[in-house]
Amino acid sequence: MKYTFFPAMALCLVIACSPKQEQHTQVTLDSLFKNFHEERLRLFPLLATSMGDNRYNDIFPNNITQEYRQQVKDFYQRYKDQLAAHDPAGLTDNDRMSYDILMYECDINLEGSKFNDHLMPITQTRSATLQVGLLGSGKGNQPFKTVKDYENWLSRLEGYIAWCDTAIVNMRKGIAQGYVIPRPLAQKVIPQMAAFAKGPAQEHHFYSPIKMMPDDFTTEEKERLTLAYAEIIETKIIPVHQKLKEFIETEYLQACRETTGIDAIPGGKAWYDYTVKNFTTTRKTADEIFVLGHSEVARLSQEMEKVKEQVGFKGSLKEFFDHLRTKKELRPFKTSEEIIARYNAIHDQMKPNLERLFDMKPKMAFEVRRVEAWREKTTAANYNVGTTDGSRPGIFYFPVKDGPENYSYIQMEDLFLHEAIPGHHYQIALKVENTNLPEFRRYLNYGAYTEGWALYTESLGKELGLYTDPYSYFGMLEGEMHRAIRLVVDAGMHSQGWTREQAIQYSLDHEGAAESNIISEIERYMANPGQALSYKVGQLKILELRAKAEQELGEKFDIRQFHNQLLDSGSLPLDLLDAKINRWIEQVKKTA
Repeated sequence: MKYTFFPAMALCLVIACSPKQEQHTQVTLDSLFKNFHEERLRLFPLLATSMGDNRYNDIFPNNITQEYRQQVKDFYQRYKDQLAAHDPAGLTDNDRMSYDILMYECDINLEGSKFNDHLMPITQTRSATLQVGLLGSGKGNQPFKTVKDYENWLSRLEGYIAWCDTAIVNMRKGIAQGYVIPRPLAQKVIPQMAAFAKGPAQEHHFYSPIKMMPDDFTTEEKERLTLAYAEIIETKIIPVHQKLKEFIETEYLQACRETTGIDAIPGGKAWYDYTVKNFTTTRKTADEIFVLGHSEVARLSQEMEKVKEQVGFKGSLKEFFDHLRTKKELRPFKTSEEIIARYNAIHDQMKPNLERLFDMKPKMAFEVRRVEAWREKTTAANYNVGTTDGSRPGIFYFPVKDGPENYSYIQMEDLFLHEAIPGHHYQIALKVENTNLPEFRRYLNYGAYTEGWALYTESLGKELGLYTDPYSYFGMLEGEMHRAIRLVVDAGMHSQGWTREQAIQYSLDHEGAAESNIISEIERYMANPGQALSYKVGQLKILELRAKAEQELGEKFDIRQFHNQLLDSGSLPLDLLDAKINRWIEQVKKTA
């Protein structure tokens, strides 16, 4: 199926001019969409860099200042007001979808602007310190191909240094006002800071781009950049990380809270209610999420029991988890290269069956890489989208936290489906490549849709010729169980009074992941409340829509067309996705 494109309707908006002006400025809906996208890139330059738009590669926004936060709020309010002046009645389907998405985007961001996340700017999984570390590695989104690229990074580092100084100021304010992170999370931040707080410059992480300078740079350029990078590392980067490390160790850590959930901070209950709404794009309450999670855990436990019996294990399900944690046959690897080869073999195995389920595929290249050592201990498997110009491929990153010899293959098929193909790589790459969408929609992301899609694709394994090994199928069940557990423990910690230890124990009781991984995951949910809810909520909606389409369309149901409908509009809030699929079902019913 080809993309359907409807030219933007030339509706106009009359904007009041200043009293000195006698004429009005008219803005078409199409121009409004374009203006929103362009201004958004200027306001969020790291987003532009991730897209391969290099115009703002020298800027690092100090996004935790009051001034910047007000700019963001004003930005969304201005576009909400402009959009509201348009009458959505009579718009084409494509324009109406764009209208609804942009209104949702403005509303959800305006609602979130009232919470004081800037007073807790650093956690072990989510902060500028980690983001800059990846950019400065020379292997991330920041390009290092030209002399200008190298100069841009020096300028961006100056902005980052200012951010670090502001972070300390904000965290002190947070201490005074009760906005602090849990102590176990702060303890994990200290070694991250320590890694960037020592020299010599030539061995520092941020010196990596110098070691990979292109051969076509002149000797003079190489010498100048080498000196500049060494100087900024020695005089600014190392000192600012030393300052951060010392502050967290000697001042912040002792002020951090013993409580686990975000509901323990001022206004925390309302904040969590917002994160639930934001990350699920639904009206589900924390209590409803908590109950849903328990229900899904019970259902999946029954499925796991069947596989346990199939392989002939006689003990309890919890004992089976322990068995899987130590079974040597599940860990055949000696090097990370062997793991990468196994992932690539999974891709090759499914290729013949991809044609049966999909007729839309991204043009973007794709690679599998191990997560860099400096962030491996606190980073989960993830996908990083490439650029549409082909300068950077889509990358599936996987961590090997306890060495290749302890890396189990049990969830590799499941993980590849989710993070790579046909999960995030298909959904995100197709979105950014789809020039039939207004530009702003190509770079929006709603977790319930994106993660829901990726979790849904895990269920396609048997249709794609995978999960022939019962242990790999059990790995799929473990992957889904892991997301079901998230509903319980995330809502449990942030709305039901659960402690970190309760959440860890609940996970140990219901899944077979290593304890070190479980602890890392639980602390991730502590650091980013609500984000972990998006996976299962989105997956259940997509499964619900597929079941409805199959039932109502019968022989007219085409799985490839269903997947096209899920993929050809970019990332959508779930209510808009539901409405779109229901319209499609009715349209197919009317065909001969």
